[in-house]
Amino acid sequence: MKKLLSLCLAASLMAALALPAAAAEDDTQARLARVTQAVKTVLDLDTDAYEAFSGDCYEELVPIWTLRWTGGKDGENLTVEALEDGTVVQYQLNGNTAVPVARSGDFPVFPAEEEQANARETAKAFLSKVLDPMEQAELETPQGAGQLNSSGIRFSGTLLLNGLPSPLSYSIRVNDGRVTSFRRDARQTTFLGSVPGNEAGVSQAQAAGALKQTLGLKLEYVLDEDGAAVLRYVPEADLHTFYAGADTGDLIDLTELREKMRRLTSAAGDMAEDAAADVPMTTENGSAKSLSAAELAGVEKLKGVRPAEELDKALRALSGLGLQGWTLSSSSYTLEKEDETEAVLCTLRYRRGAEKDVSTRTVTVDARTGEIRRVYSSAPWGREAKLTAEQAQEKALAFLKAIAPDRTEALALYDSEDQTANGSPSYSFTFARRVNGCFFPANAYSVDIDSADGSVHRFYRTWDEDLTFPSPEGVISESAALDVWMGTYDTVLAYRLVPQKMDEADPLQARAIRLGTDYFHVLRLTYALEREEACLGVDARSGKPVFQKYSDRSDISYSDLSGSTWQADIEKLAQYGVGYNGGVFRPGKTLTQWDLICLLGSLRFWRVDPETATGEERDALYSDAYARGLLTPAERADDAPVTRAALVKLLLDDADYGPAARLSGIYTVSYTDKDSIPASGLGYAAMAQALGMARGTYHGTRTASRGEAAFMLCRLLERAV
Repeated sequence: MKKLLSLCLAASLMAALALPAAAAEDDTQARLARVTQAVKTVLDLDTDAYEAFSGDCYEELVPIWTLRWTGGKDGENLTVEALEDGTVVQYQLNGNTAVPVARSGDFPVFPAEEEQANARETAKAFLSKVLDPMEQAELETPQGAGQLNSSGIRFSGTLLLNGLPSPLSYSIRVNDGRVTSFRRDARQTTFLGSVPGNEAGVSQAQAAGALKQTLGLKLEYVLDEDGAAVLRYVPEADLHTFYAGADTGDLIDLTELREKMRRLTSAAGDMAEDAAADVPMTTENGSAKSLSAAELAGVEKLKGVRPAEELDKALRALSGLGLQGWTLSSSSYTLEKEDETEAVLCTLRYRRGAEKDVSTRTVTVDARTGEIRRVYSSAPWGREAKLTAEQAQEKALAFLKAIAPDRTEALALYDSEDQTANGSPSYSFTFARRVNGCFFPANAYSVDIDSADGSVHRFYRTWDEDLTFPSPEGVISESAALDVWMGTYDTVLAYRLVPQKMDEADPLQARAIRLGTDYFHVLRLTYALEREEACLGVDARSGKPVFQKYSDRSDISYSDLSGSTWQADIEKLAQYGVGYNGGVFRPGKTLTQWDLICLLGSLRFWRVDPETATGEERDALYSDAYARGLLTPAERADDAPVTRAALVKLLLDDADYGPAARLSGIYTVSYTDKDSIPASGLGYAAMAQALGMARGTYHGTRTASRGEAAFMLCRLLERAV
């Protein structure tokens, strides 16, 4: 909910900046004049060389002004965002470009060739102008000109408040001895109220003792880096995150507060419905490639491959799938690599209902045996649940007994989720393999049951018969493991954001309530558990912590690029450590969501082989994607194919172009298929065209390949900074 005040002034109107301070407070021209003068004073700006100036303001908790100087020397443009008192929150100096500049400070670009001189001193001088005495920025080792994301020299990090870490961040880039971009979080827009003092009332040891009580571990079988099953103490699922108040030592349940904030500040049902509608069908791990018509004819002749009509008949006979009354809309065959063999899979797509009440169901089976590999469905959110969770669980178990009777005894309920109160059309259950009384969640059957009719809404499984499970005898105790686990943390005193319910009696909080939020952040001095390295758990035999291993940034080489259209782009990415481990890229392979998450993860020093990554690596990379806002846990579909439009959107969102791309009514494109681009995706398509990510024909609904992802990512990394 933004109130937009817009005022554009030509160079001939610059004299308005001299308006007297006695002008009426509601005079937007006078306000613009005052904030412009304040910014010029703070930055010591000489703007005489610019041909035009404009400014506008949007108001949330506090007014934020965007000031634009255009037509400077050599087409130079300057954009500054500032608060009403002249506090600079963003600064961008760049050449004239039709592409909006990404606002994110951590999405990389390919490096500039020239070295930047005196960057640290230049950055320090600029920061001394824009930070107030309470704030300090420690300039750590910069990203230099010889590395990815080094177009110039960039410093980034946390702003200290009263000498302590805070949730406020900053980023500053220096090119050719000049600051070309700066971004910072402002206190006035990040939290309500003042900054507390920096003196703690409880000791670090007291806080550590309290926080340890919030931790919990469980003994499970996991796969080690060699693919063997080992016993490890891992964190309990659904543990809440806690802070300890530095004043009294009180435990602050951050997870609960954030959940309250989420429920009261978002239309959760609508968001979830949109997310469900956008998630494509899921596919299982492996290398899948669509067959041509000629290849399909050949596959049909292979011994044992059953026609789609026969497979459809068998699926309809399985009552748990509930396909009676559904229409088979299409079917397709693919070859999918599994270990050293290739399986022929048939994917059958069903549909029922009309208009807003449409439901879809996609079932993938082994084309020879008819074994069900996965099921994915979409259905309207907000329907009345006609089954209880207990009844749904019975349906799930009955389905498992029907399709895997020989494995049912080895399975036990590992996790379940009931989001039907929030409008979800299904209940979720995960049945994991249990050996020697310990779960092995890497082998599991996941079943979602439709809350309205009890049919299987979603299904997938992972299973490996050729594993040996060591006995749990002789492992360390849970309490000993917890001591080791606690030892991997530091108990850190810092300023942190804590959600707080708003009070209408306070004018600023009342304003926040009017903007549609009952909760907002305040700043508290707290202790919290932090560690520099990601820890996966504690080895149950040695008692040693197991830390996540990250790939280095050494160059990558691939053996399968010869003759590929995308060879140059893939090799350019590899030069900077961006890509996949494993020695092959598979440029023609259908791009899956997991492939894309891996590719983007490699931009941030985390490279894996998508085909052999462990479950922990998968979860960690997805958690990173959730934290960056690329997708939600509900949208996770590891093996879902990604369309070109979805690829463009995810890449641009990661580079923080999303807010600009979602502006409506301002974009045009020249694609040959521009009439087929929906209005909601026009901004993304326009930016992709301006950046060279898509050319000629957009093909937004066509499934992308890994090679196309490399091409688009290269163009994005080449963008102007």
